[in-house]
Amino acid sequence: MVSHPPPNYEHIDDQMVKMEVNLDDIPGEWLGYVMDLLFESGANDVFYTPIYMKKNRPGILLQLLCSSAKINKMKEILFKETTTLGIRYYPLTVYRVERTFKKVQTKWGTVTVKEGIFDGQVIQRAPEYEECKEIAKLHNVPLKKVYEQVWKQFDR
Repeated sequence: MVSHPPPNYEHIDDQMVKMEVNLDDIPGEWLGYVMDLLFESGANDVFYTPIYMKKNRPGILLQLLCSSAKINKMKEILFKETTTLGIRYYPLTVYRVERTFKKVQTKWGTVTVKEGIFDGQVIQRAPEYEECKEIAKLHNVPLKKVYEQVWKQFDR
């Protein structure tokens, strides 16, 4: 059995799979539902891209990333919940930087900020969207103002 480091440490994940399907005959309302199901079932990422298919028909390319252990569950969802008749998938290696989580105090409450660390340096910061959204709703302030308060904590 391969031992994997905890997900917050810098590491290479060589047990990933990218799956994709072309969809040209699916109602748009279904796409959000399918995305939710895929994430709830363990997909690491799900995204849609507009494409043109044969005979210049507009369509959607659904792509997802998941661990190889989740292939069968993802196939089940894609076949049952979309109009696809075929799925492409192939192994993928993902390099993940170290992540840390910091609590930042705003005038409306605390927000968690995820930091990406590469070679000992913070290269990326992202406030947790759901926490910012909840604060914005609770205090009736624009979401961008909540983000501005978070960023101010790092400008000091």
